[in-house]
Amino acid sequence: MGPGYFILAIMGCGDAGTMCEQVARENAIYRSEAACYADSEAALIRESNQPFPLLMAECRDLNEQIASNWRYGDSGSLN
Repeated sequence: MGPGYFILAIMGCGDAGTMCEQVARENAIYRSEAACYADSEAALIRESNQPFPLLMAECRDLNEQIASNWRYGDSGSLN
């Protein structure tokens, strides 16, 4: 098994923190979950224009499906 990589998803949620959905994704791939979470506060500030009462940052494993979409849709940097 190779090294794990992560992406940072920005989740827009209702007032009570329910019904969350992904509304943005940082244009970076992180080498570790710790590096991903270290950038989460700055990412939330960058995405503060989203029309949701609550925003959350979620680090997700870069799995096969996400990696495939990333290769064909985005050109993220590796952090």
